[in-house]
Amino acid sequence: MAWDGKGGRHCPSYAKGWDPAKGNLVERIYYAGAADNLWGPYTIGFLEWDGENWIDQPEPAFIANQDWEHGSVFEPNLIYHDGKWKIWYVAGSNHEDYLVQGYAESDDGRTGWSEHAVFASPELKMFDFCVRERGGGVDAIFARVWVGKGAPPPETGLWWCRAERPSRTLAEWSSPVQIMTAEDRGWHSGPWKPSFQFDERTPNRAIVFFDGLYRTGDPGPFPFAFTLGCFQLDLP
Repeated sequence: MAWDGKGGRHCPSYAKGWDPAKGNLVERIYYAGAADNLWGPYTIGFLEWDGENWIDQPEPAFIANQDWEHGSVFEPNLIYHDGKWKIWYVAGSNHEDYLVQGYAESDDGRTGWSEHAVFASPELKMFDFCVRERGGGVDAIFARVWVGKGAPPPETGLWWCRAERPSRTLAEWSSPVQIMTAEDRGWHSGPWKPSFQFDERTPNRAIVFFDGLYRTGDPGPFPFAFTLGCFQLDLP
């Protein structure tokens, strides 16, 4: 599509929720894409399942509209909860070393988004905020990244927190607990893009997937290889 043709399709997030225009539940894979360049600026759109195929949409569903977003939104994480499509996302860019976690919500997940609000400040370097329901509350696993020079600080890695409801305010979530550091394991360091599900047989056990990378000997402009990791975590 014209709006995502130069940026690939990345940062996928699956969500199932109600579409009031269609009057039924829909399944979507939200992702980020760019119209002009692989490195952004990005907008967020989705593919929708029609029962046989994932269907492209002619335009993005979510775009930057606030000064603090610096014209680019990506890394979407969505859930449908209490009649709303709720999105946590990154604004800014790695190139600027400026990453802000934002939040908004919509009745149909496509239009009428609420005012874009800052969920986590640039100082936190929060790159993802993946939310899942469990019991009478919600859990979130998120990444804090390091795109600056030098060794990453100790807070770089994956973190977990919990809340009674998927709040738009970070202070209403529990104090975050670090569950993975940025230690160089050879095949990955500085994990990001966590996604998780709970074990059906052990409800408090989360199966966590994450992205990683390692440096290669390629002298080209991108001397890295991406990897995918997984671990299990028993939550309180």
